[in-house]
Formats: sequence, C-alpha cells, structure tokens
Amino acid sequence: MTHARVVTGVATAALLLVVMTSCANDGGDPAASGSPAPSSPAPTTATRTPPSETETASEAASALLRKYFATVDQLRQQPKRPISELGAVAISTQLAAQEKLIQTQRSNGLRQTGSTTIAKLTVQSVNLDNTDPRAGKVPTVQIDICYDVSGVNILDKDGKSVVSPDRPETGWVRYLVSNYKWKADPRGGWRVASGADLKQAPCAAS
Repeated sequence: MTHARVVTGVATAALLLVVMTSCANDGGDPAASGSPAPSSPAPTTATRTPPSETETASEAASALLRKYFATVDQLRQQPKRPISELGAVAISTQLAAQEKLIQTQRSNGLRQTGSTTIAKLTVQSVNLDNTDPRAGKVPTVQIDICYDVSGVNILDKDGKSVVSPDRPETGWVRYLVSNYKWKADPRGGWRVASGADLKQAPCAAS
C-alpha cells in the first residue's frame, strides 16, 4: 500500500474490556428440610481466547496514534525538545510534514499552549499485507480520529494569540498507521504514515 495522501497538521484506542464473571450457588440450610446438602460443582477454569493478529495490530496502532498526538503537542509546546522525537511516532510523508510544520512554527517564534484531545477514535480497517515493504505494501491500520482543539492556543513571541476566531474546534482526520518493521517488531514498529482530512459532520467536543 503506498501512502500518497494529503497530510494534515493535527492529531486510547477504545479497547474492548472483557469482564469475566462467575456465579456461585447459595444452597439452602439442609437442617431445615432434612435433605442432604447439594454437592457443589467442581470449579472450572475459564479460558480466554488469545487476541488475533488483527486485534493486536488494531490495539497497537491505536495506542501509537494517541502517542503521536501527545508527542506533537509536546514538541509544539516546548521549543527546546528535539524534533527527532517525531521519528518514534511518524514516518514517510507524515514525518516530513510535521517536521516542516514544527520547524516553521519555531522559526516564527510561535508556541502552543494546551493539548489536543481525541474525542473519538474508530478503527476502519486492518490490512496485514507485508509482501513488498519497499513498495509500501506493509501492514497498515486505517483509523479515523475526531480531534478537539478547543483547549489549544498558539501564541506569538509577545504572548498574543494568533488563532483565528473562526477556527473549528473539532474535525475528522483519517490516518494510515503502518508498520515497516513487521517481521522484527510486529507490535512496536507502528508509525503514522499519512493523514487526510475528512469532510463529515463534526463530532461532539470531548
């Protein structure tokens, strides 16, 4: 899969928690009826089906995307942090775009306050094709994010806001989170490869 998408400047997977419950029978008082107490069933051990490769990939990619948002926020909030930190969360066109965006912001004396929040995260698809990494055919998870920047401000060197009053507070972006190191690191090799704005109704702010 090649990643030739328009990259945006913005940013826990909703993991399914399986709650295991057990029931215990509370026998009546045997002295009241004169009948022997019923024997208790032998305890059983619940077995849990291990997650599939698709489920593991979905979980790992979603967690990485959340880390990506946090990393971008920190780099825009703290100008002295090395931009190289992006390499731990992004790759390909997304990495290049964010590097350029942050460098431009810093050279213009701009600084972010507040953090972007994820109002909604939806995994749309998981493709674990790793047949040709050089051509971009690597395991990729497609995730839609509704971000919320209502708590984010951008200040100039004098501390004045440069954010337009017409800026939308929420918006949708579709990200491709890919793993170019699938064979060596199927869980930790995920990186945000690209992102494209989605034209759809805004979600509720978080």
